[in-house]
Amino acid sequence: MSAPRAIVIGCSAGGMRALKEVLSKLRSDVGAPILAVCHTGSEDVTTLCELIGASSTVPVREARERCRAHDNTVYIAPGGYHLLVEYGGRMSLSVDERVAFARPAIDVLFESAADVYGHELVGIVMTGANHDGAQGLLRIRQRRGIAIVQEPLDAEASAMPQAALDLAGADHCVPLRDIAPLLNRLCER
Repeated sequence: MSAPRAIVIGCSAGGMRALKEVLSKLRSDVGAPILAVCHTGSEDVTTLCELIGASSTVPVREARERCRAHDNTVYIAPGGYHLLVEYGGRMSLSVDERVAFARPAIDVLFESAADVYGHELVGIVMTGANHDGAQGLLRIRQRRGIAIVQEPLDAEASAMPQAALDLAGADHCVPLRDIAPLLNRLCER
């Protein structure tokens, strides 16, 4: 695989801490947009973006309808909307039915990104208390993208990474502290 054209991240319970950990150690010239779904239970992700952005090496913004996802920027799915990627790298928002009891749903983001970026996509499932992300990670692997899963025993909530491993498997299953260094290496290719 060459350097990824996009990175997608999904997390839930304990996700804010996990995102801060990864984004604080990520190289600032990662060379790809990063799109993330973090189940927060809140309609407003402004505070989440500010808290994560304070320690991130790259800007953190709320994803907006029809905006192009730019390299070296993190886009967080807004509360109450599914985040999708369209051909050409634009983001779209949807109020379709909940998936895995969530909107935004990790599966929706991962599946749309896999269809757009194929083998040039990296998908990451981290801590969480349900199975959201497992089906999407399977789609990423079916399209020959790279799947990274946080080691379940290392996660604040192990259900989500374990569900991803059980359904999709992973190219890399690592503790949280090793996710950013792994991404940095993948982005150097």
